[in-house]
Amino acid sequence: MTPALLRPALAGAAATASGNGLARFAYVPLFPAMVAAGWVDGGQAGALGAAALLGYLIGTLAGRPVARRLGVPGLLDLGMGLVVVALAACAWNGGFWWLLGWRTMAGIAGGLLMALAGPATQASVPPARRGAAGGIVIAGVGIGIAIGAVAVPVLLGAGLAATWLGLAGLVALLWAAAHAHWPRMTMGDAAAEAPPIAIRPLARLLVVTYGLHGAGMVPPMVYLADLAARGRGLGVGIGAATWLVFGLAGVAGGILSGRVTDRIGGRVTLRLWLAIQAVALGLALPPLAGLVLPVAAAAGFAAVGVTTVTLTVCRELAGPGATGLWVACTAAFAVTQTVVGFALAAVFAATGESHAAVFAVGLGCSLAALAAALLLPVRPAPAA
Repeated sequence: MTPALLRPALAGAAATASGNGLARFAYVPLFPAMVAAGWVDGGQAGALGAAALLGYLIGTLAGRPVARRLGVPGLLDLGMGLVVVALAACAWNGGFWWLLGWRTMAGIAGGLLMALAGPATQASVPPARRGAAGGIVIAGVGIGIAIGAVAVPVLLGAGLAATWLGLAGLVALLWAAAHAHWPRMTMGDAAAEAPPIAIRPLARLLVVTYGLHGAGMVPPMVYLADLAARGRGLGVGIGAATWLVFGLAGVAGGILSGRVTDRIGGRVTLRLWLAIQAVALGLALPPLAGLVLPVAAAAGFAAVGVTTVTLTVCRELAGPGATGLWVACTAAFAVTQTVVGFALAAVFAATGESHAAVFAVGLGCSLAALAAALLLPVRPAPAA
């Protein structure tokens, strides 16, 4: 990929790294530290994670209307600015409701960025490069997770307030680097972006599949570091290291997915990646400390890999209507994650903070996602 084509892809990756990898997911290794410092209890910490999911839903649904008013670069700037403000605001321990509001705002920013960064980047490059470009953008989520997993333990040495401010500073740096290279895409009306009538049953099935995938990923996306740190007694440092493995595996999942889909097709790859997700959730159930890292690796790979493949399947199914289908998938993901996120926060509190309970729910949702994906017809794989 030439530098001219790589720049918008890397800018898109900076957006997903900030809006998802840092704004939403840097909270995962912070979860046990927030509880240990007495800022919140375990149930409230789970609710803060769920609040970011609610915000993500709001941001996803608002993405296209905001982009039509501000343009795609304007929307991306708005999202990055909201991330910086939301993270900085969490540096003050203003109590649970203060933190809840700003974690919701962080989720809104992540939804805005995720809704448009991938489609806009794909629209900015030739068709032959769209798979690779999309892989780079979605891999940004894993890159952001990895950055947060490294930064959080270092910053925690200076306290929780310094940690939140440090994360805000990292996003500001990514924003400064990406601003001049934002991808551009002309926003049509909603009807023009809708999937063609002939594929709408398959489009709805893909939306259901991706929504169930999102529900299944709530436990690792919210409770993984706490599973290692408190659930398996390995401490906050190992919890952060577990999250680092999740992020690095996510980078691999994003980059590898583009190559695999080029060879065997998006829908076959989607089935394989969802099977890996189900294995990850199943491995979290036995109370064995040695399984934490395999869980992190498989879950991280699936989290970013399934997203990358779904972006490709949207284009396979809908062609010019891919943006509308992608936003519908992202909205379904956000809805299921919001509902399941708050439900699991209640389950976690009601079961005496049982990690097995929340990961068992995630396993059930992951198996349902795999079953739905098996109903998607597979067209012949492209020639090697």
